[in-house]
Amino acid sequence: MKPDCSNDDHSVSGLSAVDDSVCDRAAGIFRALGDPGRLKVLILLSQQEMCVTEIAIALEEQMTTISQRLKLLKSERLVRSRRDGKHLFYSVADQHVSQLVSNGIDHARETDP
Repeated sequence: MKPDCSNDDHSVSGLSAVDDSVCDRAAGIFRALGDPGRLKVLILLSQQEMCVTEIAIALEEQMTTISQRLKLLKSERLVRSRRDGKHLFYSVADQHVSQLVSNGIDHARETDP
């Protein structure tokens, strides 16, 4: 059956460059970004490295809640941690994460009525 759209070239060559495992990983990243609380953590960490206590104070949340969010973000490799004595400091994993968060926020601002 021939599609009814006007484009005669119906190839999907761009999709063939992305295998299923990469799509699964990207979907996991977007699921992690889909929670406003986790997104707020990433916004803070895009600005500076912080410990759990600093994040909890900034967001007025319980430290256990922040720790759970950081655990999930770390499992998706969106944040990384470093130990300094008995404290763990968190930051975004790389510039891609900062850009992804920034682009999402910018797009949300553009599409607000």
